[in-house]
Amino acid sequence: MARKKRINLALQGGGAHGAFTWGVLDRLLQEEDIEIAAISGTSAGALNGAALKAGMIEGGRDGARARLDWLWQEVGARPDLNIPAWMVPFSLSDFSQALEYSWPVMTADAVSRLVSPYAYGPFYSNPLRAIVKQFNFDAVCEESGEGPCLFICATRVRNGKVRVFKDSEISTDAILASACLPTVFQAVEVEDAETGMKEAFWDGGYTGNPALFPLFHPNLPDDILIININPLERTELPRSAQAIQNRINEISFNSSLLRELRAIEFVQRLLDRGTLSTDQKSRVLVHMIADDALMNELSVATKLVPTPFTLSRLKEAGQKAADDFIAQHKKDLNKRSSVDLVEMFQ
Repeated sequence: MARKKRINLALQGGGAHGAFTWGVLDRLLQEEDIEIAAISGTSAGALNGAALKAGMIEGGRDGARARLDWLWQEVGARPDLNIPAWMVPFSLSDFSQALEYSWPVMTADAVSRLVSPYAYGPFYSNPLRAIVKQFNFDAVCEESGEGPCLFICATRVRNGKVRVFKDSEISTDAILASACLPTVFQAVEVEDAETGMKEAFWDGGYTGNPALFPLFHPNLPDDILIININPLERTELPRSAQAIQNRINEISFNSSLLRELRAIEFVQRLLDRGTLSTDQKSRVLVHMIADDALMNELSVATKLVPTPFTLSRLKEAGQKAADDFIAQHKKDLNKRSSVDLVEMFQ
């Protein structure tokens, strides 16, 4: 029997583009010799992580895949724009561009910049709450070692610091806090055991998208597989107001991840030089699954409007990207990094 390859997962947030991660996870769960030891997730990554853990405890790998399918079917069933029949044959990138310049999306975008989510008063509701509260939190919060460890990142509004929820701290509100874009949703208030106060939280992407440091634990494997859905590079200069704001958000949401990767690269250099020993610091093995070419073709509209068409195409793209990673780098797991951090930061 092949030895298990134990890994940690780091799942980025990015709205409905998190369906790409759905596809990656669906494919990874079919690899019996890959064991997921821990998950750090933010925003859509937090939803994916919670669904995977709950499903795995309920029904193993097939249960995890089924739970992820359920999650994104629920997200796609939200009231959204109808897709005209003539648009369905389009590619995902063509559909994304058409959606970006449709009047409902442009109107909603303009309103979100001018009107606070608090202006809706008693008419306000978070559309994700009805989905998240259906999670089996007995499974999501399981601490006995069954299923992967789960860490969920949010940002304290009061002091701008990252807050990582784990185990019994994870709740409907903690997951909603992780996915709380402040221009769209009201801040989520949670009784914070760390401060002893009722704290307001915004999206975790501002401080950890996702946070890697919870995965640096002696009981966890050295391998961290990052599923990246915010492109690190965009070749074209953003020119429209929407494209400029989207790129600002991508840079902001990638900055915390890049800081942690730079710190890992620095420690690796010290280990290579012998300045540090592996008794002092572990050698983190970094891997990444992404499709920057596809994400460069998409607009902010497909992040915010989770049509079933978009979600299914993103799932397929995620499955393909995971296929490519397994073919090229599965052999590297537990042996070496498959990401060249030196080249990344040149």
